Amino acid sequence: MAKKPPVGDPVQDAPRVTAPKQAAAGLPAIGHTMKIAGAQMGARRAALTLLKVNQKSGFDCPGCAWPEPEHRHTFEFCENGAKAVAEEATLRRVTPDFFAEHPVADLAHRSGYWLGQQGRITQPMYLAEGAERYEAVPWERAFELIADELHALDSPDEAVFYTSGRTSNEAAFLFQLFAREFGTNNLPDCSNMCHESSGSALTETLGVGKGSVLLDDLHRAELIIVAGQNPGTNHPRMLSALEKAKRGGATIVTVNPLREAGTERFRNPQNAAGLAGGGTVLTDLFLPVRLGGDQALFRALGRLIIEAGALDRDFIAEHTHGFGDYEAAALATDWDEVLRATGLDRADIDRLLALVLDAKSIVVCWAMGLTQHKHAVPTIREVVNFLLLRGNVGRPGAGVCPVRGHSNVQGDRTMGIFERPGAAFLDALRKEFGFEPPREHGLDVVRAIRALRDGDAKVFFAMGGNFVAASPDTAVTEAAMRRAGLTVHVSTKLNRSHVVTGARALILPTLGRTEKDRQAGGEQFVTVEDSMGMVHASHGGLPPASPHLLSEPAIVSRLARAVFGGDSGVPWADFETDYDLIRDRISRVVPGFDGFNTKVRHPGGFTLPHAPRDSRTFPTATGKANFTAAPVEYPRVPEGRLLLQTLRSHDQYNTTIYGLDDRYRGIKGGRRVVLVHPDDAAAAGLRDGDHADLVSEWTDGSERRADGFRVVHYPTPRGCAAAYYPETNVLIPLDHTADTSNTPASKSVVIRLEQPDPARAADPAGGVESR
Repeated sequence: MAKKPPVGDPVQDAPRVTAPKQAAAGLPAIGHTMKIAGAQMGARRAALTLLKVNQKSGFDCPGCAWPEPEHRHTFEFCENGAKAVAEEATLRRVTPDFFAEHPVADLAHRSGYWLGQQGRITQPMYLAEGAERYEAVPWERAFELIADELHALDSPDEAVFYTSGRTSNEAAFLFQLFAREFGTNNLPDCSNMCHESSGSALTETLGVGKGSVLLDDLHRAELIIVAGQNPGTNHPRMLSALEKAKRGGATIVTVNPLREAGTERFRNPQNAAGLAGGGTVLTDLFLPVRLGGDQALFRALGRLIIEAGALDRDFIAEHTHGFGDYEAAALATDWDEVLRATGLDRADIDRLLALVLDAKSIVVCWAMGLTQHKHAVPTIREVVNFLLLRGNVGRPGAGVCPVRGHSNVQGDRTMGIFERPGAAFLDALRKEFGFEPPREHGLDVVRAIRALRDGDAKVFFAMGGNFVAASPDTAVTEAAMRRAGLTVHVSTKLNRSHVVTGARALILPTLGRTEKDRQAGGEQFVTVEDSMGMVHASHGGLPPASPHLLSEPAIVSRLARAVFGGDSGVPWADFETDYDLIRDRISRVVPGFDGFNTKVRHPGGFTLPHAPRDSRTFPTATGKANFTAAPVEYPRVPEGRLLLQTLRSHDQYNTTIYGLDDRYRGIKGGRRVVLVHPDDAAAAGLRDGDHADLVSEWTDGSERRADGFRVVHYPTPRGCAAAYYPETNVLIPLDHTADTSNTPASKSVVIRLEQPDPARAADPAGGVESR
């Protein structure tokens, strides 16, 4: 039987700490899954719903973007995917009575966990200027309010249209079409905060800003390097693919500051060995690299490969450009600098080299541990250099594998959600729809926050997500949002962004992936693109949480009709009625989607073309795969300071908090913890169990503070620390971003630990301060 939501925020003052786990999944994962699913949905609804997750005739998991295998298990979901489904398919409801009971000032002091636990929003809600509470508003009036605000702008560029990675291909295509017909390329998205660095590096070096491998390549690889990634928590179904690769003879190397349970040993709950036995040991070699040391590591490997003469010279000569400059830079590598940057011993690197030279096919997988540094783009370029040296791009079992987070974040970008669109895409839009789209580049996430802060943007419209909690520099972001004239969020559940608003605010409740989508043209389905470029259909099966919900495509279509009236040549009303009509237009605008409606109805969908993978052709400026020779960079940390990385707990998906435990790292009952090497803690005069304030230091002399974190002695490299976001996003300066991609550098924040001030207590909503 489903449980009621919590009445009050749980106390997190004294989290309990035990030793980190050394294996992931197994029976504990099943038990935790059923507990969460039962509490949100009830046992029967949970069972019926979870059986549809990631099935060819079911719905795509609203969690991560890991691809599904051709042959599906009956239970084709992971623990964290089940949590995401349970939170969306919950029986809990947030009605207008809830908002009447809770003024916004009260909600603003609640934690993100408490807000999310309240359930599904059932009706459009409006917060008028000066009002204390949201009130229900008819859909027609909501669209009128938005249209009036947009019409009153001096320029279309005073509006910002943000997209979350849960948005379907169809909704994303319509959303970017609406923004560009309105007249702006201000289309920031969650990619700006995660894999923008990957896209920037891969586009320059390989010509395609996506991964080059399919699931079968991972299964066939001889060596897999997992760098800066924690798949056991962030992409748990990836563990099944790693297990299959391991059983096929692959060697797995993990390069990460923290030793994580998921990459150590996998107890697969789909088989007896995983449930009753010891499971499968995944990692053969663990390298505890210092934060930001990955570029130096891969550059050192490049030097050693060149010195060993172990190059694929035919591939280099025929398919690459710039090898000479790279070779000179690699041979000039300073070993003292490499060891200082990585924190590794030379023997560790030599062990990795031996595995590299013994492998005929190599895949490198990575996530935020590589993409969220100031030098993230050069780091990923260095990964490409490493693979090009031995021809490990464009052949079976080899290639680049950036592992995306949200379920359709890659598809949204494919559909045109990008503030810097290419001319070819805009030309295709013009040809298809008969209007001239804007050509001037728009705002990404960081630039959008600056524009809101400075009064240059006045309307913020979010298609999903939790922008306020996800963004860096919390105090600055919240102040910027409060300067807007209108903030609008298309959402399924409450989050922090609903209580940090502009002068006026709207919450527009939408259907979830789990729910049936009935329109005038009949029952509809949507599509998504996974992390490996597979596009497939998603059919919801549950009745909508409320009769007042609209689908995302319907919301965009009705908004467009309210804004453009009869002046648009785009058939917005038809798009709401029949999503096949949207897909027909996509097929004529977006490369690789020809025959979209036919191909996506094939069970399992279809694979998008990828020139480097498919034909070893590289659509770069040189027409070849590009070696690069950027100087080696790594964070320099002043004496007595630490380098902080923000990360997720196991009871978390992005900014959605499912619970207050991090089972694999041994944390229970609280999130305000900081993981620190015992020697670093001792140097700061802190014992395990003490509390400390985290104070970040920026180059302009400014400081930012997060109060009241329980110190946990943890096996992390000296000089490195870790703590959960969004609680620590307050510490990340808005201007601390990756070169080229402008992604917030959340994995390398210089901090000091201070004894807590007793007069200052942490607020459950974040406890943020900057000065």
